[in-house]
Amino acid sequence: MRHGKKFNHLGRKSAHRKAMLRNMANSLIMHKRIMTTVAKAKALRSFVEPIITKAKEDTTHSRRMVFKYLQDKDAVKELFREVNTKVGDRPGGYTRIIKLGNRLGDAAEMCYIELVDFNETYVKEKSTKKKRVRRGGSKKKATTETKAAKPEEPKAETKSAEEPKAETKKDEPKDKNEGSENKE
Repeated sequence: MRHGKKFNHLGRKSAHRKAMLRNMANSLIMHKRIMTTVAKAKALRSFVEPIITKAKEDTTHSRRMVFKYLQDKDAVKELFREVNTKVGDRPGGYTRIIKLGNRLGDAAEMCYIELVDFNETYVKEKSTKKKRVRRGGSKKKATTETKAAKPEEPKAETKSAEEPKAETKKDEPKDKNEGSENKE
């Protein structure tokens, strides 16, 4: 029975599993995106996200705690300099898993695991976001629109009154011409 065994052991002993997750976390931090199997990516996500959360606070203690997990000076520097500036305001969910399909050799499900803020195709820029505009309008706008509409109505009436006069004048010459044509 496997009561109380929450995480995936990935078919490895604990030392091998810890070393593999450490190496994958270092690669993810250094390269921002790696290709692996879905099971390993899910295990890596639960391993690396608490480390990134610890890296938000740049103190000697947090650096030492992160180094305890990663065991790589360059990865720790990269995490506290570059990654920390991008994910500083994000409240968790630092990684994204993108499924790719099955591997040819053994049909294992493959995927990319990447740091969320480093992929430019998915990142929305904050400066281009427009402010929402309500379509209802306010009473001030409605009163100005009605005032603008009232002067237009009398102009329309004067044009309509002038048009029948013009038509009657046009009709009269046609009658005269028609009458003259008939006489000839």
